[in-house]
Amino acid sequence: MPADFPYLYPYSRAEARRLKETRMHEDSFRENVKCARAIEKAIREHFDEANEGLTEGCAQSVLEAYGFKRVWFVLSNSLREMGQPLLIHEDVRQWARKPYVPPDGKYNRYFAVDTAAELLESFICQARDAYQALGMFGLEHCVSGGAGKDYKGKVLVLSPDTLKESHWTPRDQLWLASGGFGCSPSASGRAVYASCLRVPFQLGLFAGPPGRDRPGGRRHGYRPVPQAAA
Repeated sequence: MPADFPYLYPYSRAEARRLKETRMHEDSFRENVKCARAIEKAIREHFDEANEGLTEGCAQSVLEAYGFKRVWFVLSNSLREMGQPLLIHEDVRQWARKPYVPPDGKYNRYFAVDTAAELLESFICQARDAYQALGMFGLEHCVSGGAGKDYKGKVLVLSPDTLKESHWTPRDQLWLASGGFGCSPSASGRAVYASCLRVPFQLGLFAGPPGRDRPGGRRHGYRPVPQAAA
């Protein structure tokens, strides 16, 4: 895949006007529309009439061109625009609808994938399998009940949404919290200083501390990370 992809704008057209970011919205919207048409084209080209399904590599061809974030965003929007979303199995729907897509009036339908429900589900399953193969950490791999705890000196998992896709590896998700108001449950601030870079992130961008089970069903154990000498 390319190192990175065009920015995926997360807000509605109205919010973009309020923030004076209309150009960013328009550029992202055009990419969303192109992505939806690319998915439709890939489904047509990978349709196996004998088995009435999609051949391998259908989703991968679009993921390589547009990236996981945008493809996932377009799939989420497509399910929301479907007349009968219940035709898609519940577990597939739940995964595909994880990205939030803001209501944008008539514009949402322009980047909804137009295809049969069973073919859309097959495409989503291929995209989900490709994402899971990356071994990324998610909320399901983190310690539950992390809210209200002191994070200083703890290893935290950075949400994939915060990272560029060129850094979508489990290793790039792990950050050692060294300070910031966001580390303390009693502080009003949310900035967290993590790793040796001392880069502040908002607390809400972290998924939480990792649990013992890591992606792919493997278990891990972390040793304390030595602090640099003053």
